[in-house]
Amino acid sequence: MATETTTDTRPEIDAALVRRLVDAQFPQWAGLPLELVDPAGSDHVIYRLGEELSVRLPRHGEAIRQAEKEFEWLPRLAPHLPLAIPVPVGVGEPASGYPWPWAVSRWLDGEVATVEALADSSGAAVELAEFLLALQRFTPEDLSPGNIPEDLTGRPLADRDHATRAAIAQVAGVFDATAMTELWDAALAAPAWDRPPVWFHGDFHTGNLLTVDGRLSAVIDFGELGIGDPARDLTIAFTLMSAGSRAAFRATLGVDDATWTRGRGWALATGLNAYTSYASVNPRVAAQTSRQITQALIG
Repeated sequence: MATETTTDTRPEIDAALVRRLVDAQFPQWAGLPLELVDPAGSDHVIYRLGEELSVRLPRHGEAIRQAEKEFEWLPRLAPHLPLAIPVPVGVGEPASGYPWPWAVSRWLDGEVATVEALADSSGAAVELAEFLLALQRFTPEDLSPGNIPEDLTGRPLADRDHATRAAIAQVAGVFDATAMTELWDAALAAPAWDRPPVWFHGDFHTGNLLTVDGRLSAVIDFGELGIGDPARDLTIAFTLMSAGSRAAFRATLGVDDATWTRGRGWALATGLNAYTSYASVNPRVAAQTSRQITQALIG
């Protein structure tokens, strides 16, 4: 989830704007009905376009590179992954007063995954581990460790040190500040990933999973897709899973102690970022991130 700042200026996005953008730039889809998807997350406004497509428009400047990144990589990734992902079919240009690139993708049916439905499911945990293993095995011929593009280069956990310690102080009355500080110190002190960099989703939490008939069906929102330390994708273990399913997830992935500790650190840092940015105005985010933080402390 992107951090909202005081300098953030957000364009007004409504159905009339989306209609103008689609009809002008993708006339083959002109006139298809538009339906607002709500809730759509903190980074994008999403409209369903007809039966088979969706239109995603960034809400703020920190999400503006996602359309091109997903258009380049998701069609290449999709055949290698065991769960569906949203395959973009076009990138729109700024127009009609809207300032950023935007995307049209294939529509994916499904409901957002819930803790109530899947927390205790070891089967779902194993499916998610297998998804990550397949993602990590992706090896496009035109990329090597020495020529990873900047927008795919994973940043180290230590880059979040200042913001995370500030957030710990800010929420000290809500969560255990001592426990959070001890976990954060341990995550930063854990040995770094010393194997070849691998692909990661980058924002792998409950809100980015879809289910159909109670079963996992798709993974969405690849704006943080990158190559580096896979520990950041362990966040899903603390947003969705209980202790038993978390053990099955870890065993399937074969995660060592150092990577698990860094993963707990990623879950803490991203949970605190989302909590301090959105929890006061969004009860859904407050509940989700509170669980993420407390489960990361449990381990």
